[in-house]
Amino acid sequence: MIIDKELIEKAMSYDAYLALIDKLLLEGKSTTGDQDESLVSYTRLNQQRAKKWDKIVSIEAPLSLALKKVPYELIWLVLTEGWCGDAAQTLPVINKMANLSDKIELKLLLRDQHLRLMDAYLTNGARAIPKLIFLKKENLQELAVWGPRPSPAQHILSDYKNNGSDPNIDIYQQIHLWYSRDKAQTLQTEFLSLVKDLS
Repeated sequence: MIIDKELIEKAMSYDAYLALIDKLLLEGKSTTGDQDESLVSYTRLNQQRAKKWDKIVSIEAPLSLALKKVPYELIWLVLTEGWCGDAAQTLPVINKMANLSDKIELKLLLRDQHLRLMDAYLTNGARAIPKLIFLKKENLQELAVWGPRPSPAQHILSDYKNNGSDPNIDIYQQIHLWYSRDKAQTLQTEFLSLVKDLS
C-alpha cells in the first residue's frame, strides 16, 4: 500500500502548509527543490490568491449540509505545491469544506517529495496537482479521487493541448480568469456529488 499511517502522519494541515510557504518566501524559495526565480514568483502570486479565497469564499448550504452528514471519518489527502496556481484557487475552498465536518481531516503533502505516490495518481500521464484522495480513516481505504482542477477548467487546458499547443502563460491566464468568474461554484458542485456518493 502506497498510503499508510506513516505517510499520513508526515502530512501537513492547511495552516501549516500556508505557514511553510510564507517561511520559504521570506528565504526567496518555493516548496520545490528547484529554486528557479519564476517558481518563487508564482509561489508569491499564488499565496496571495489563496489568502484572498480564504477571506471571501463561502460554502453553499446544500454542500454544507452534506458535509455535516458524512457518515464516517475521512482523510482528504492532497498532493500539492506552493507554486501551483490550481492549488491556490481550490485548496482554500477545500479547506473550508473540510472544516465544516468534524469527520473530515485535511492533510497535505508536497508533490515533489512524494513522487512515488504522485505517479499512482497521474492525469493523462502528467503529475498534475492538486490531487485529492478521499480515504476512509479507519483503514485508509481509497473512496474517490478528485483533481487537478474542476472539469471546465480541465477542458480549457485539454482542448488547448488537443490543438497541438504546448501550455503557456496565456492558457493559464484563461484558466485563472475562469476561476475568478466561476467563484468556486463548480468546485462545490463537484464535491457535493462526491460527498453524496460517500453516504
